[in-house]
Amino acid sequence: MSEPYKKTDDGSWIEVRGFVRRLLSDDNDGSRHQRFILDIGDRRTLLIAHNIDLAECVPLSLGDRVRVRGMYEWNELGGLVHWTHHDPHGIETGGYVRYRTRVYQ
Repeated sequence: MSEPYKKTDDGSWIEVRGFVRRLLSDDNDGSRHQRFILDIGDRRTLLIAHNIDLAECVPLSLGDRVRVRGMYEWNELGGLVHWTHHDPHGIETGGYVRYRTRVYQ
């Protein structure tokens, strides 16, 4: 089974869809982040770190289907996606979490 993203993809913007496999506690060290594990299929997962100082918290439950755009950062566990929010400086397009009919950015 090949990895969906590799070490060389580090720092790339990606868009993924999947199901919320696990809800983690918020990371309150520095900028606050809502964290959850997204199952993207083929037994692959990504950690999503959604900045809730810049974007509204997403009211997720286990099994919810979401679409995420953000910046991929490689790690040995499969990677994480952050920058799932608007760019406060207006330079980058930014990212988002799309849940049901609403976009959180």
